[in-house]
Amino acid sequence: MTTAAIERSVKPGNGEYVLGTGQDETFRLGLQHRLWSEATHRLWERARVQPGQTVIDLGCGPGHAALDLSQIVGPQGRVIAVDESPTFLKQLHDQATGRKSMNIERVLGDVQNLDECIESGEGTIDVAYARWVFCFLADPESVVRGLAKLMKEGGRVAVQDYFNYERSMTLAPRREAFTKVINAVAASWRARGGDTDVMSKLPGLFLKHGFRIEYLNVQQRIARPGDQLWHWPNTFWQTFIPKLVETGFISEDDRTNFEKAWGQASSDPASFIQLPPVYELIAVRL
Repeated sequence: MTTAAIERSVKPGNGEYVLGTGQDETFRLGLQHRLWSEATHRLWERARVQPGQTVIDLGCGPGHAALDLSQIVGPQGRVIAVDESPTFLKQLHDQATGRKSMNIERVLGDVQNLDECIESGEGTIDVAYARWVFCFLADPESVVRGLAKLMKEGGRVAVQDYFNYERSMTLAPRREAFTKVINAVAASWRARGGDTDVMSKLPGLFLKHGFRIEYLNVQQRIARPGDQLWHWPNTFWQTFIPKLVETGFISEDDRTNFEKAWGQASSDPASFIQLPPVYELIAVRL
C-alpha cells in the first residue's frame, strides 16, 4: 500500500492557515521543527509513543512531525496526519513517498471536526499530538471533545502551545517598535478566532472531557545574534510581517521601525530575545 492509497478527504473548515501555505512558510516550518525537535522528542517519550501504536498528528502541516512519528511507530504502527491544507498534505505525500514511509494516512479536514475526519475511530488512538495548533482555533474545546471519543483508555494527548505570548516575547534591551508588532501579531490571531493564551484553558478543557493531567511544564528559551535559534523568529518576521501590513494590523511606518529595531538588535552582541514560552501538556484518557 502506498501513501497515495491512504489519503482521505472530508469537508475542510473555512479558514486558511493564518501564516499561509507558501514556500516561505514551508521553509520556516522545517527550520522550526528542527530547532524544536529535541524538546518535541522528549515530550513524545513522556507520552510513551511506541512501535505499533496508532498516533494522530493534529494540524500536521507539511508533515515534519508526522514523518518522525512514522519512524517511531514503525511498519506495524500508523500515523494519521490531519490538516486543512491540500498543499501541505501534498508535500507530506511527496516526502513520505521518497522515504518509503507507508504507514502515514493523510486526512484533509478540520481538526475541530474530528468525528468527520476519523471514520470508525472511537477508542482507537494511542497518542495524539498537537504543536502550535490550538492557538489558531476558534473552538479548541471541539478538538478536546473529539479526542475524548477517539482515544483509547489510557491514551495520551501531548500538546505544545502558547500562554503569555505578548508579555513574554521581548527584545533586550526593550524596543517599543518591536513590542508594537508583537501585540499586533496576537491581535491578528484573535481576529481570526485564535488565542495566544490558549494553554491557560486547555487543562480545564481536558479535565472536563474525561482526562487527567499527567504532565504540565514550560520550555523557556532565549537567543542571541548568531545563534541558530535567532533565525526562528527571523523567518517568522519574513513570513508574517508583510501579512500584518496587508491586513492593516500595522502600518508601513510600523514595519520600517520594526525592521530597523530588529536590524539593530541583530548586530548588537549585547542583545538577546526572550522567545515566547512553549507550554507542554500531557493528558491521559480515563
